[in-house]
Amino acid sequence: MFPTLSPLRGVLVAFAAYAVFAFSDASIKILDGAIPSYQVAFIGSIFGLVVLPMIKSRDDSWLDIVQTSNRMLWALRFVCGAIGAIASIITFTMLPMAEAFCLLFLLPSFVTILSVIFLKEDVRWQRWTAVVVGFIGVLIVLRPGFRELSAGHLAAAVGGLSAAISIVILRAMGPAEKRISLYGAGLLGTLIVSGLLMLSDIAVPTPREWLFMASYGILGAIGNVLLMTAARFAPANLVAPPQYSQMIWAIAFGYLIFDDTIDFPMTAGIVLIICSGLLTLARERKRGTPLPAAVVSVDNQASVSATAELAEPSFDGLEHPTAE
Repeated sequence: MFPTLSPLRGVLVAFAAYAVFAFSDASIKILDGAIPSYQVAFIGSIFGLVVLPMIKSRDDSWLDIVQTSNRMLWALRFVCGAIGAIASIITFTMLPMAEAFCLLFLLPSFVTILSVIFLKEDVRWQRWTAVVVGFIGVLIVLRPGFRELSAGHLAAAVGGLSAAISIVILRAMGPAEKRISLYGAGLLGTLIVSGLLMLSDIAVPTPREWLFMASYGILGAIGNVLLMTAARFAPANLVAPPQYSQMIWAIAFGYLIFDDTIDFPMTAGIVLIICSGLLTLARERKRGTPLPAAVVSVDNQASVSATAELAEPSFDGLEHPTAE
């Protein structure tokens, strides 16, 4: 029996999910690079296995994890899952949390550009305006020429682009592709690629490092479950916007735990990037542009890489609109 749509409950659960993801990201930051990023990604993907039974429907078989209607796109999602997971971990390790989120929140702009190039979507001036506003916000935050850029900034760009490619893949493959296959591609990509990278350099974690790696993986799994629950209660256009509440958590963690500071230009850039993302969501909602079908994140960046809307039948027998 499927739950009756309850938008307020769905939004509240979404806020809880993104709070849990923020705590998971803080666990990465606390590790401070003591454990290689691919080893942390491997641990996260192990916990990602916990979500599989919740994605698998009655008509699915476990072999559907590796079966697909388009092997090339499935393989591309496999690669993007691994790259995105590792890049996001490097980002949170090297950058202040607020800065990391503000760069990763460029995702809607990347999706718009890639959708025009590969899906030939008709994008009007309002969405292009949102893209321009987002990139202006990034320039204000980064201030190239006035501050030194690091590998963390590159990792953020790579992570956001990988997530955007994954979303375009979800759109291209369409609602007929099974969720367990879409999720399995990213999960297996992260598990296998990070596992292979670990073979050359396996760090032996201390008990404290084990604690925070477990926190990263467990909280990520819990966040995914909460996000799927939120998507059952409310349409995706209501579940997606609360992801920007992670910026509040990032600023709080940065101030209370990591001694991060945010100056006026960074604040202005963050505001522009968030406005860009919300404007894109509003335009896609108004035009009825379908965002990708419900697939939770295989790393802990569900807010960035796959804001979930599950195509579960609602209580009235209709399906929710698909969305990112």
